[in-house]
Amino acid sequence: MSGTFVITGTDTDIGKSVFAAALTAALGASYWKPVQAGLADGTDSETVVRIGGVDPARILSERFRLQIPASPHFSAAQEGIAIELRDFVIPQVDGPLIIEGAGGALVPVNPELLFADLFADWALPVIIVASTKLGTINHSLLTIEALRSRGVIIHGMAFIGPENSDSEQTICRIGNARHLGRLPIIDHLSPESLKTDFDAHFNIADFSS
Repeated sequence: MSGTFVITGTDTDIGKSVFAAALTAALGASYWKPVQAGLADGTDSETVVRIGGVDPARILSERFRLQIPASPHFSAAQEGIAIELRDFVIPQVDGPLIIEGAGGALVPVNPELLFADLFADWALPVIIVASTKLGTINHSLLTIEALRSRGVIIHGMAFIGPENSDSEQTICRIGNARHLGRLPIIDHLSPESLKTDFDAHFNIADFSS
């Protein structure tokens, strides 16, 4: 599927949904979060609409909406829900599609299935979102290795945070991954501020395929 990307991260709460919102808006794409774990504080789909200015009509319904904000395998078990690989069929949409995972690449979907396994089954290019803070080299290279070992196509790295050129370049050099860009921390997130910073730090042509 041309223009379809999977967004994963090196950890949770590193800005994955912020980047997903920016890319969805920039591409005029549809957005799909297959598994949402935790509903009380709002969903990632709602975040993409709010900060990305994405048309709600382009937000696809989650396959699973789990109440407990935890790893999906745990949340689903607590709620008596069985999640299987066959439950995930890529939606057919007109135009590009952005798919966002939950947490990092090795988060369990069920006791035997990791998100990385799901990505491998989909055979879609994956963008890894990584922080620029201390520890990012290790976290990023482990994520790259885990995905590549499963045959996942890595489209590139998107960094979040203050510039750390040495860490960013080291990750991309050792990991043999494209440096797509870096979003700075945006104090007041809005569709306008997010678009401004995305346009300033990323080249939309890098997401053409």
